[in-house]
Amino acid sequence: MGLLEGKFAVITGAASPRGLGKATAKLFAEHGATVAILDLDEAQAEAAAADLGPQHVGMACNVVDKAQTQQVMDALIAKWGQIDILVNNAGITQPLKFMEIEPENYDAVTDVSLRGTLYCTQAVVPHMRSRKSGSIVNMSSVSAQRGGGIFGGPHYSAAKAGVLGLTKASARELAPDNVRVNAICPGFIATDITQGKLTPEMKAQVLAGIPMGRAGEASDVAGCALFLASDLSAYCTGTEVDVNGGSLIH
Repeated sequence: MGLLEGKFAVITGAASPRGLGKATAKLFAEHGATVAILDLDEAQAEAAAADLGPQHVGMACNVVDKAQTQQVMDALIAKWGQIDILVNNAGITQPLKFMEIEPENYDAVTDVSLRGTLYCTQAVVPHMRSRKSGSIVNMSSVSAQRGGGIFGGPHYSAAKAGVLGLTKASARELAPDNVRVNAICPGFIATDITQGKLTPEMKAQVLAGIPMGRAGEASDVAGCALFLASDLSAYCTGTEVDVNGGSLIH
């Protein structure tokens, strides 16, 4: 018996084969959930969903387009009758130094991580409130807590810190309707985003700051998302869970 038997889950930015979203979608499906994978590229989203099995759905969705996001969520509610879980995973990162951040860099990174999380959450909240049930999982980052220092630039740290604030504020507001909102702060995880972009020296430096001495796997983050999505965490809301091998132990 899976932890998400009979549940319907939406995961944004989940088409990348080695990404956190895809690993989360796979684990959710293994635990009995029916999953919708949303991504910018419809064909990639459909292919990623087909990987999980015939009942899963892949759809194109630009999370910074409020009208389109609402349309996609409404279509899924019409198809399934319910959305139980939303994982706001879509995000982009750029390894820029403080003075290198141009307006278009700020807009790109902040829009997807922060505005996208807001819009997707707004699109499912009335439905979840009406059912007095729902779990929303937002992807933040250790860089929000320690001010970067791994891969993303300061604008990425700022966007992911914004996700933490949004998580706590929405959790507070939605708690009376039994809609839970929690955040995950992954540390250094081996994914498509970091693949091949770190020099051996940079990697050695990052690993030196991790007590467990290894990079995380996408599955490490997926396991935490499964806990927050399921009833195991029924009394958890407004939390941020660190998945970082001990990077923030002081």
